[in-house]
Amino acid sequence: MTLDYDMNILQEILLEWFAKNRRDLPWRHHPSPYQVWISEVILQQTRVSQGMDYYHRFIERWPTVEALAGASEEEVLKMWQGLGYYSRARNLHHCAQQVVAEYGGQFPADFEKLKRLKGVGDYTAAAIASIAFNLPHAVVDGNVYRVLSRLFDVDTPINNKEGQAFFARLADEQLNREQPGLHNQALMEFGALHCMPKSPNCLQCPLQAQCLAFARQTVAERPVKLAKTKVKTCYLNYLVLRGEDRLCLRKRSDKGIWHHLYDFPCVESETPLTVEAVLASEYFVQLIGNKSFTVLKVSPIYTHKLTHRTLVAQFIEIKLEQEWLPIETKDIFLTREKDLAQYPVPRLIDLYLNT
Repeated sequence: MTLDYDMNILQEILLEWFAKNRRDLPWRHHPSPYQVWISEVILQQTRVSQGMDYYHRFIERWPTVEALAGASEEEVLKMWQGLGYYSRARNLHHCAQQVVAEYGGQFPADFEKLKRLKGVGDYTAAAIASIAFNLPHAVVDGNVYRVLSRLFDVDTPINNKEGQAFFARLADEQLNREQPGLHNQALMEFGALHCMPKSPNCLQCPLQAQCLAFARQTVAERPVKLAKTKVKTCYLNYLVLRGEDRLCLRKRSDKGIWHHLYDFPCVESETPLTVEAVLASEYFVQLIGNKSFTVLKVSPIYTHKLTHRTLVAQFIEIKLEQEWLPIETKDIFLTREKDLAQYPVPRLIDLYLNT
């Protein structure tokens, strides 16, 4: 599948467009491997507008990979709070320690060695290799999928192995090997600012003459994605147990979602439960024992969407008549409300605490 023009045209047009339209982002000024790595991991989670604040906070708190490696996991999770997909924050911390232990605090200027770092896949390794070390490795992210699928009018789905392998080869074929870092940034930026998912600016596109999807009027149909798997709904009935000035927290030590984050004791169910059913549950009875309590209020319903499940949560605030629990472990404990801010919590819990 080829176009009837020299690929140098694409490279030249992209670099010219990028020179005029690039955003002034801090990691582009003097891109060190550490800065590129931090920015790419954060931007896999969120838009540039939101990710900028996180980037600045990370760099100010931990200006070097050695500083990040020396932080505690809980500090890193707290700094990451609100971005979601917390395994990436744990991998970030582990990777920093790996770079210090195995490479003396210097990221290796080698694509395969970069890929062996914790949490670093093809995309992140290519970004670090090309942007920080000017090595010829093509990045493929959502923006790149979209631009290339439209330029070449590709109907191969981007979310299966066959499609991912095809686009990796296509991106590599089009790569400017003299300026791979600039080329990769230009291609991603072009997708983010010009060749957008909805309402792309096709009529004023510098690549219009080379775009097969524009010629065939299939722009809105590209890229192609396979249907997603069915999303499961899970009901979370949180027990917000309050004493005089303390409340009960739970550390999530299991390997499920939100590993090593903090929330409240919870009765989970596959269907909605009434407050009466939650308070009659075996878990609540074991947690409270025969102690007296008062239900203070029940929150509105909170809905929180994850990749493969939707969480529907309610928070039942309960006043403990005596400020201690029959069950109190390293994972279920009372803490002072004024100390809540030091604990990393999921976005769902943060929303509740702030409202």
